[in-house]
Amino acid sequence: MVSAFVAGNYRFIPAVFQYSSGAAADQGFEIERVRFDRLVPLAEGFAQIANYIRAAGRQLTSFCACELRSPAAFTDEGFRAFNLHYVKTLAEWGIYDGTTNPVARSNVCPEIDPPAEPSFYAFSFTRPSQTPSPSFVIAGSAEAREGAGPYAERIVRYRDLSPDGVRDKVRFTTGAMEQRLAAFGFGWKDTTGVQAYSIRDFHPVLADELVRRGATRSGLTWHFARPPVIDLEYEMDCRRVLREVVI
Repeated sequence: MVSAFVAGNYRFIPAVFQYSSGAAADQGFEIERVRFDRLVPLAEGFAQIANYIRAAGRQLTSFCACELRSPAAFTDEGFRAFNLHYVKTLAEWGIYDGTTNPVARSNVCPEIDPPAEPSFYAFSFTRPSQTPSPSFVIAGSAEAREGAGPYAERIVRYRDLSPDGVRDKVRFTTGAMEQRLAAFGFGWKDTTGVQAYSIRDFHPVLADELVRRGATRSGLTWHFARPPVIDLEYEMDCRRVLREVVI
């Protein structure tokens, strides 16, 4: 199911209160991705993002996706507490209504040289465009089945780091990306960027679970980072964005 966020000029795949499963620009608009040259702490990042979006002549509701970096993986309770804090600004911007959040997101934890506090790595927003080419951002997803139970009950091959365990984690996550792409009517052939986040060696399954399925048509950016919740081991996100800048 895809819903419309008219105030932001994009559609989204509803998920949980802290993020959507993906955002796609409406006709007549495109998504611009902006990456920070250095990680910017959350509060400062929101302020810089607001300035950038306004300078582009856009309303804050055009904010449609972000990529975060956190100091370390959270417990289930810690992750919920962080998310309750994170969505306060989205509510102030008129994006989060207390129940539904249209903003797609990835939040991962660098294993080496992590930030001292949760920080922004990149963000995306919609802007008017004359190009008919679509643009979208698919939110990060790890090897956890959807549901309301504890992560320990939903993680695929929980704490199994054997070759077969890693293969199944990668296979499940790749499938989750495909489902989210399909919800918008897209596939791997439409992507311009794919990112993977793990500190585990998934190279033995790279050919079969990613390359042969078409996920690496534009290459693969691997970040040596953990997913945001303890015991998750592999995460991915992807996008089709024709305008990307670094500030």
